[in-house]
Amino acid sequence: MNTRLVIREWAEADRPREKLLHLGRRALTDSELLAILIGSGSREETAVELCRRILADCKHSLYALSKLEVTDLCKYKGIGDAKAISIVAAMELGRRRRAMRMLKEPVLNSSKRVYEYFRERIQDIPHEEFWVLYLNTGCKVVDEQLIGSGGNDFTPVDVQTILRLGVLAKAKSMILIHNHPSGSLQASNADINITQKIFDAAMFMDIRVNDHLIFTDNAYFSFKDEGILD
Repeated sequence: MNTRLVIREWAEADRPREKLLHLGRRALTDSELLAILIGSGSREETAVELCRRILADCKHSLYALSKLEVTDLCKYKGIGDAKAISIVAAMELGRRRRAMRMLKEPVLNSSKRVYEYFRERIQDIPHEEFWVLYLNTGCKVVDEQLIGSGGNDFTPVDVQTILRLGVLAKAKSMILIHNHPSGSLQASNADINITQKIFDAAMFMDIRVNDHLIFTDNAYFSFKDEGILD
């Protein structure tokens, strides 16, 4: 006979929703907050127990949890598409909140400033993305565009699209950014070749390529700082 109590049978002070209502959000553990998101667990586990197990598999790191996709979460019994999507959406909102801390119109005149400005946008992504920041004469952003999204070690880049968007934005310069989900900070031959191709083409449009940065979750590589790009 199963004598396990479901969450609604717990003492009121132990129920996540009631606990948040009466004690405030800071009184809840990470697993309790996640349990509120998913609402219910399985026959074998309460929502809190299930979330506690998920977090344990992530070594109790919300950073590691934010890297999980819907398919990863659905491997847990009691987690279907709807619950997984709720968790992924909550993690993405948290990432965007962190990104909003950055100044809206920073002067991006150094690789460090570019990294601090854009790192939250491209952090935690399990695939490669190629972005372009279009700048005015004061090195302030006038437009940001995702140019390509690909696999773990490749993303397609259309040079004509980059230039067309630059002209539409009336940009005076641009900064190229892409990530390496592998964590490698080495610029590949393909990275160097596409950078030079964009640099040469942009010169004809009177748009300067200020830098190309490769991002990992915790560091960056600057073509300009390393002398690859003048």
